[in-house]
Order: sequence, then structure tokens, then C-alpha cells
Amino acid sequence: MSSEGNTALITGNVMLDVAGMELTAEDIERLAHPACGGVILFSRNYDNPQQLAALVSSMRASSPTPLLISVDHEGGRVQRFHKGFTSLPPMSWLGQCYDQDAGKALLQARELGWLMAAECRMADIDFSFAPVLDLGLGVCDVIGNRAFHADPDVISALAAAWMHGMHDAGMAAVGKHFPGHGAVSEDSHLDLPVDRRDIDAIMKNDVRPYISMFSDGLEAVMPAHVIYQQADEHAAGFSHFWLQQVLRDQLQFDGVIFSDDLSMAAAASAGSYATRALSAVDAGCDMVLICNQPQAADEILQAMQGHHSVESQHRLQTMVAKQNSTLAGQLSGKRGSKAVKLADEGVTATAMEQTA
Repeated sequence: MSSEGNTALITGNVMLDVAGMELTAEDIERLAHPACGGVILFSRNYDNPQQLAALVSSMRASSPTPLLISVDHEGGRVQRFHKGFTSLPPMSWLGQCYDQDAGKALLQARELGWLMAAECRMADIDFSFAPVLDLGLGVCDVIGNRAFHADPDVISALAAAWMHGMHDAGMAAVGKHFPGHGAVSEDSHLDLPVDRRDIDAIMKNDVRPYISMFSDGLEAVMPAHVIYQQADEHAAGFSHFWLQQVLRDQLQFDGVIFSDDLSMAAAASAGSYATRALSAVDAGCDMVLICNQPQAADEILQAMQGHHSVESQHRLQTMVAKQNSTLAGQLSGKRGSKAVKLADEGVTATAMEQTA
């Protein structure tokens, strides 16, 4: 069942992954679980566009309820699909372009956001976890050139343009990693980063792109597995302060909150896998992610059964991709060819810079 034209609600609040390029019996069993509401795809799930479309179709057919199909496909070093997809430059390239010609860079950002989304939509993928809104301060290697820029106002402008390109292709956007991962050196995949800055600095700088993006229609946010010591003892994804007091109450954000991957080392501070999932939902997450840990996924599915929120269901519905019957023609036409040429230009410029 394609997501297009589907009006049934997303009822599960767990997003998990699958083993390979075709579904296993274990994958099918998990997809049929009532708590499963989505799948995130990785490079191991991809060989070519036709295989990917077939895999997505089989995933949708394996679930009795609608699924959100997602991927981390930002560009640069975080791009899950290669052969048959256009290689996209890292977002920092757009930041460099902005410093040279702001107006031109905004047009470029929109076209690359559209290209990324359009190619994913051709395989019936609902959304990519993009754009990154972290500050490119040169402090955090795991963010690095994934960030558009160091200036929050430049990030706001470029990320909004990228998002509008995604919207052109019928895809919703996810800003990450709230309130900001750019000022800590640790990689939350491996450690639990602690940001010791005071709250005012974080709100004034790191949160500024989110405030701007909310007014531009950003549909979803992914919080960081980072502890902001001056604000709360819990990492942001498990924090009532960040998700309820700041996001919901202060900033009036009513979109989707996705947890970051609960298998990451930084999430271990929240306890067992079941406890992590329950804590994230209790703090305010609408959907929790569990990746690369099948047994943990089973534990979380069991823990999440019955934890349905009508509010979350309606929010999650905004992530279902919108149908665009002209997309294939646009990709093979003038807009597609210009966008591919632009992406090639950015990838080449980045490669030359790295070897210089």
C-alpha cells in the first residue's frame, strides 16, 4: 500500500529498521506489530532504485496499519543511497556559497532540497531526517560539514530554502538535533556529551534556527542525546524541560518530536531499552527510533504496545508524503537536470577543497 492518498492514521509510535534488501520473517513479524509505526532505511537496505521501491512496497504490505518510511539522506557523508541516486554535497558547501552570494545560495539550497526529496519520493519514501540545524562551530566532528554555517541566521535562511525544496516534492522536514549538537566535542553515538553553556546562550544561538523554521512550517524535530547541564540533568530527548517547557510551551511547537536512535551510547543513561522508550514518550516524543538492535526493537515494541496518543497520531500524519504526479517528469526534465548539475558542482568543489 503506497503512502499516497492513504487517509488511515499512523497508529504505532516505534520506528525500527530491517535487516537487508529483502524482508526476513523476523522483519515481517516486527512490521506487523501494532506498536510499529515506521521504518528507517540504511545503506544495507539499498542496491538500486527498483530494488528499493520493491522493498518499500513489501514493507507497507507487511503492516496492517500505515507506516512512515524514512531515511537519513542529508547529503555529504550522510547519504544512504548512492548508485542510481545523485551524490549531494555537504551542507557546509551551501554555507560557503552563501558567503559569496546569498541570493544564489538560497536558490541552490532549494533545488538541492528538492532533488534529495524527489529522488527519495520516487521510491515511496515519506521523508528524510533533514535538515541539520546545528551550528557549524568546528567543535563537533560528528556534525562537522553537515552543518550549513556557524551563523544561526544563515542556517535559518539556508535550511528554510532546503525545506521549501523538500516541500516542492511533497516531503515534510525534520530539524535536528534540538536544541543543538554543535557546541560539544563528543559523538553521542559513542559517548554522552555534556554542554555546560548557560541556557541563555543556547536559546540565543542554537535554538534561533528552530524558532525561524517553526514560523516557516517545519513539521518535525529530533532532539539531541546531549545533556545541557545548566538546564536539566536529562539528555534533551528524555527531558520534560526541553520538550515540554521549551518546545511545546515557550516556542509553541505543535509538530512531531522524534527521538534520536535509542541504541546510541548517549541514550544508555536513560536505562534499559524499554525504559528509554517509555522515558522518551513520557518526556514528549511522538515516535521513538531503535536502530541496529533487533532484540532491543522487540523489547521496545512490547513496552510501547498500548501507548497510543491521539495527539501523536495526528501529528505523525503530517509526515506522510504528499502525492505529486508530475515528479518523475520534473526529475527527468529541466529542473532535474539543473539540480543534478548543481549537486555535481558542489561535490566536485568539496572534493577539491578536501584534497587541497
